[in-house]
Amino acid sequence: MVKNEEKWRKAISGYRTHIRLEKHLSENTVEAYMRDIVEFEHFVLRMYDVPPTEVDSAMIERFLAHLFDTAHKKSSQARTLCGIKSFYNYLLINDRMESSPTEFISAPKAGRHLPDTLTVEEIDRIINSIDVSTVKGHRDRAMLELLYSCGLRVSELTALRLGDLFFGEGYIRVVGKGDKQRLVPVSNIARERVMLYLDDRRGMATRSDSRDILFLNNRGGALTRVMVFTVIRDAVRRAGIDKTVSPHTFRHSFATHLLAGGANIRQVQEMLGHESIVTTEIYTHLDSERLRETVEKLSI
Repeated sequence: MVKNEEKWRKAISGYRTHIRLEKHLSENTVEAYMRDIVEFEHFVLRMYDVPPTEVDSAMIERFLAHLFDTAHKKSSQARTLCGIKSFYNYLLINDRMESSPTEFISAPKAGRHLPDTLTVEEIDRIINSIDVSTVKGHRDRAMLELLYSCGLRVSELTALRLGDLFFGEGYIRVVGKGDKQRLVPVSNIARERVMLYLDDRRGMATRSDSRDILFLNNRGGALTRVMVFTVIRDAVRRAGIDKTVSPHTFRHSFATHLLAGGANIRQVQEMLGHESIVTTEIYTHLDSERLRETVEKLSI
């Protein structure tokens, strides 16, 4: 068993380097893949005591059954299988195996999850609940205007730099997943809010390593994701909206409102930075699904 453990550790170490340096995955994604692969390794060693190159499809299917038996969600099972497939693709391209044991294994089908959204009126209430008599207020309102009107991920928002603002041309540069850059149109009101914030922040002390960061905390450092969540939570409470709202809710709402207004799905895909249009297509089902749900409630 010790010999097989060493073979697993060596293969997993090489795979980790591969997905970090060649696939350009984020640290969070890398760690998620590593947890899944290590869990798979432990299962195979415990049940079969074979190295990764001797795993067959029946072993993988038994592992997926184990995940099901231990109440893992279908989405979690699908993600784990995706990681295992990626791991064996790595072994294939490095000539460690001649075929992948995952080739004919399909992921469990999961029900379509419809993301929560806010109405335009609710978005306005949340943003307008922010007191703009302080620098922090100007920052928070500018931040939420950009988050919504540009459909940003929270990590993209906190990473924005002054050099990413091209207001004269009417867009901002966004660095998304895998360090991929995209240009996103910026609304006039978002641009005005950002300019008001920048005017107010000129007198603030700024840390040398954060001078080019757009949104700063009270100590002149970079804003964190947790701080953005807190700003939104407090604004939602002041607006009197009884919904669970996160930064991603703004992004979901942005996409839904664009498509409802007649935007082309390819354009929405590009603005959101989705690698696959399948991810964007979920928003095309929102209106019909919610209408069906409403009709069912009225029929009860």
